[in-house]
Amino acid sequence: MLKDPFQRLGLDREVLTVSQLNQRARHLLEDVFPQVWVEGEISNLARPASGHLYFTLKDSQAQVRCALFRQNALKVRQALRDGLAVRVRGKVSLFEGRGDYQLIADAVEPAGDGALRLAFEALKEKLAAEGLFAAERKRPLPAHPRHIGIVSSPTGAVIRDIISVFRRRAPQIRLTLIPTAVQGREATAQIVRALATADARGFDALILARGGGSLEDLWCFNEEAVARAVAACRTPIVSAVGHETDVSIADFVADVRAPTPSAAAELLAPDAGDLQRRLDSLQRRLVLRMREQLSRERLRLDGMARRLRHPGERLRQQAQRLDDLDMRLRRAFERQRQIRKERLARLDTRLAAQHPGRTLALLRQKLDSLADRLPRATREVLKDHRQRLETLVQTLNVVSPLATLGRGYSILLDERGNAIRSAEQTRTGQRLTARLAEGELEVRVEDNHLTPVNLSLLD
Repeated sequence: MLKDPFQRLGLDREVLTVSQLNQRARHLLEDVFPQVWVEGEISNLARPASGHLYFTLKDSQAQVRCALFRQNALKVRQALRDGLAVRVRGKVSLFEGRGDYQLIADAVEPAGDGALRLAFEALKEKLAAEGLFAAERKRPLPAHPRHIGIVSSPTGAVIRDIISVFRRRAPQIRLTLIPTAVQGREATAQIVRALATADARGFDALILARGGGSLEDLWCFNEEAVARAVAACRTPIVSAVGHETDVSIADFVADVRAPTPSAAAELLAPDAGDLQRRLDSLQRRLVLRMREQLSRERLRLDGMARRLRHPGERLRQQAQRLDDLDMRLRRAFERQRQIRKERLARLDTRLAAQHPGRTLALLRQKLDSLADRLPRATREVLKDHRQRLETLVQTLNVVSPLATLGRGYSILLDERGNAIRSAEQTRTGQRLTARLAEGELEVRVEDNHLTPVNLSLLD
């Protein structure tokens, strides 16, 4: 820190503009107060879209504007709200644009009772999200407990009030105290051990009790370890911590919350007078029900007696029914026998018709008939084929070149064996072959007259 920070301004040498004044004032404040802790209550909390937080920190006599920028706001675990008492760490600065004096915060912590209340709400939300407060996990209290464990301080008015209630309402119930501290640093660990010990003893129910006090006095019942110890107990638990207006985390986790320790005792201590009156009522109802049941049974017995007949009459009816069944059985048997006899006759007829010997005889007759028909059919086929062949031969002879040769004609063939059909196909001096009906002649073309020659068919 500068010994004389005003020397830095140089006011004796120049006239400052407003911007210069605010700038130098900001430097001065930041040099003098580089980091401070300030405690107060939050008010006018603003959360713009930028993610920065702006609020006023005040006490009973003064207030100061505060700015918590986004990168530092993300580090704050607690949910800030108006009315919350906090401790703020930061540097004193000045917003040059408006000339506002402000505190640039880089850390925010809860202060005093506000810190405890904030921790209470945070743990409550955490355990509720895990389902430790869910109604479906709550166990019902026993209607007629015989042995109850009390987790509380062995001294003070709480244990005396609980014992007084049980002596007055249900003196037959056994009570066992599991002593533990209910305030101070060691209370949390002792309560956890006491609950584990009580749960292992096999009590019908447990009472977790403490008298009233401040939030700090009751804080051990708001510890997470105690809450989880209550949730882990298999024995039904009634939580009676503080007065009616006091609420602890243990109250939410327990199966039942009682407003006071005496009220917890009344929940588990059925009144002897009420039990006696209920017993008398149940006895009267039982006698009335027994009388009604006896009356109904008597009427039922009278009805059965009227319906009851002599055994001889029942025997005669059964004998008649037996004779009727015997005749019906005989008729049914005879009818079935006749049906089966007719069916057997039909099957015998079908079997005779399909006997292998009969089938073989029919096949043999058919074979003999086919054997007789085969030679005749063969001769007819051969005769038909012979006639067709002779017809074809005659037709072939009519159109055959050999027949033409037989009538005195010949066929001229050139050197390659091709038939000569026109004189134009020959040349003078060419040698040809003349095929006759019998034999061949070698001839030579002397002259190939191209002029047609008339031949007489009469020569």
